Amino acid sequence: MRRTIINCYRSEIDGALHSYQKEQGVYMKELYEKASKIGIILTDQQLEQFRIYYEMLIDWNKVMNLTAITEYSEVIDKHFMDSILLGRVFDLDSVNAMIDVGTGAGFPGIPLKIVYPHLQVTLLDSLNKRVNFLNEVIEKLGLSEIRAIHARAEEAGRQTQHRDHYDLCVSRAVANLAVLSEYCLPFVKPEGYFISYKSNQIEEELSQAKKAIHVLGGAYEDTQTECLPDTDIIRQFVRIRKVQRTPKAYPRKAGTASKTPIT
Repeated sequence: MRRTIINCYRSEIDGALHSYQKEQGVYMKELYEKASKIGIILTDQQLEQFRIYYEMLIDWNKVMNLTAITEYSEVIDKHFMDSILLGRVFDLDSVNAMIDVGTGAGFPGIPLKIVYPHLQVTLLDSLNKRVNFLNEVIEKLGLSEIRAIHARAEEAGRQTQHRDHYDLCVSRAVANLAVLSEYCLPFVKPEGYFISYKSNQIEEELSQAKKAIHVLGGAYEDTQTECLPDTDIIRQFVRIRKVQRTPKAYPRKAGTASKTPIT
């Protein structure tokens, strides 16, 4: 009788494990197939890193506000795929140092680091709790040449180790492009790029930001439009090239850019 009960428990455990592995396999297959549609072939190691990242995101999200998106398929589309879609419009193989400003839960910086491991990545966020989460993710995923920094963009952009240092600055932060340009362009070295992840209908916002872009040492290059595979979600990438150093007066003190954007 005891052996029967033990065997029954083992059967339940084996069944649950098989179900879990099958579920994870389906999820990983979905990510693999969608990534392949934009020309990215993920390795088993990269798929495992994305799986662990997702599980940590959901676990930590129970005790702090990291994301409102928690369903795996939505995380694939709106976080993972959206982050790495940048590879469709920009040659990331030519980039060495990259900074993600206002990274939040690590998007797009960590997915880009997983897919392009050669990148030297800095994740910048103003909330220390999120930085603690990012450091845990970095450790669990076994990532190297990536760091998470607790600082406001206005402060870090004036620091010698960050100013005019990066080949590429990216940001998915929800802010006006004129404001984002003041936050981001000081980090970019001359001839480097700032790329802002935007939704559709940005013509008016772009028009209003052109003076700020010019004043901050940038030049608007173009806007690339992409659709996330198997969805109707449109992502626009505003590409701004750094043509000269940002004047020393910028970025202004914390809060000024959002209150009085350069116009």
